[in-house]
Amino acid sequence: MLAVVLTLGALLIAFLGSGVWIGLGLGATGTAMLALFRDIPLDKLLAQYTWNILTTQELLSLPMFIVMGEILFRTRLSQSLFNGLAPWASLLPGRLLHVNVFGSTIFAAISGSSAATTQVVGRISLTELERRGYGKSIAVGSLAGAGTLGFLIPPSNIMIIYGVLGDVSVLKMFMAGVVPGILLAGCFMAWIMIQATLNPALVPHDETSRRATWGERFHALRDLAPVLLLIVAILGSMYTGIATPSESAAVGVLGAALIAHSQGGLTRQSLRDIAMGAVQTCAMIALILLGASILASAAAFLGIPRAISTWVTAFELAPLALIAVLIVLYLVIGCFLDGFSMMVLTLPIVLPIVKAAGFDPIWFGIFLVIVIEMAQITPPVGFNLFMLQGLTGLELGRIARYALPYLTIMILFVFLLLAVPDLVLWLPNRLTTGAG
Repeated sequence: MLAVVLTLGALLIAFLGSGVWIGLGLGATGTAMLALFRDIPLDKLLAQYTWNILTTQELLSLPMFIVMGEILFRTRLSQSLFNGLAPWASLLPGRLLHVNVFGSTIFAAISGSSAATTQVVGRISLTELERRGYGKSIAVGSLAGAGTLGFLIPPSNIMIIYGVLGDVSVLKMFMAGVVPGILLAGCFMAWIMIQATLNPALVPHDETSRRATWGERFHALRDLAPVLLLIVAILGSMYTGIATPSESAAVGVLGAALIAHSQGGLTRQSLRDIAMGAVQTCAMIALILLGASILASAAAFLGIPRAISTWVTAFELAPLALIAVLIVLYLVIGCFLDGFSMMVLTLPIVLPIVKAAGFDPIWFGIFLVIVIEMAQITPPVGFNLFMLQGLTGLELGRIARYALPYLTIMILFVFLLLAVPDLVLWLPNRLTTGAG
């Protein structure tokens, strides 16, 4: 078995290190492993894998959520979010800095993408915060942290992938992300309030001396109304049982198109950009999923996950120690791979280990989403860091330094979920109870 594992590692390093697309590298590794160690008809097997993974019912919602995100990405939603949230954020210490967290939380509930959340919210908020004299470190750092909520708050593209690969209900994954997502956003806001209280210079004096009236606050809700209605339509239809995730995704596309049309954003050029962006994203994810499926199946044929699980179990690691090891592992992998690739590459091996340790697969799914969020703000390939670099022009290392407190908060938050797993499992269990 050692020879099999070493061969697998060598092939992965060779293919991924050569610069080929990750999906092709994973699929080629799996195919080569089967050709080397098993005498089976690869042509029929690969054709069956391709059909099975790309026609999975649970994946039907993914292209529609991607289309919805592409539509909203090309609207004036960033300006609407800032105008609607700014008067309400003035109630809290830190004032407009909370727009980054509020805006990211709201947009995450309709986009499913961490990068899109960072880009859309940052377009207006960073410019406005800089113009008004807010501290750059806390403005950029808070958006780096809050932007990662795009993966945790449903509907989440990466949760759909986990549901398919881990054979877990996508709807239960969506429900499991609600409470942790809101709590993590609250933790980010608490840190902003602490910083603003300890260092008043982060908030300009002109901002602290003026407060919006209640009339201005309620008037600003008009800017938030379309987004909030879209969130209610998508999540409400799923959680009440009116629609499946795929059907609610279709509702989301229709709602996003209506919002874009009302803002004059559905031009011929924007429709072309939406179609191209959605096709490119879907094709990338499909290729990665296919490659991961081939590699996972090859590993299962060769008994690799079972052997590694047995080996790790022999160490008799305490749950706390196992989670700590996995956090370090994923932070290291996140220095070289994006979130989707991290998940599909490691899940076939890691999931049997955590199941054997007694962890609920839904709880582990949320854990995995959060550590992937951590990788989004970890250099050198943290995708959100690149988004922020494009928005601000700052050096990557400087942005990563600003994001460090929020990375620390996420690490501590994982251990909170470990101590109180019902924070993740309460809503999904209510769904099961209600269905029963």
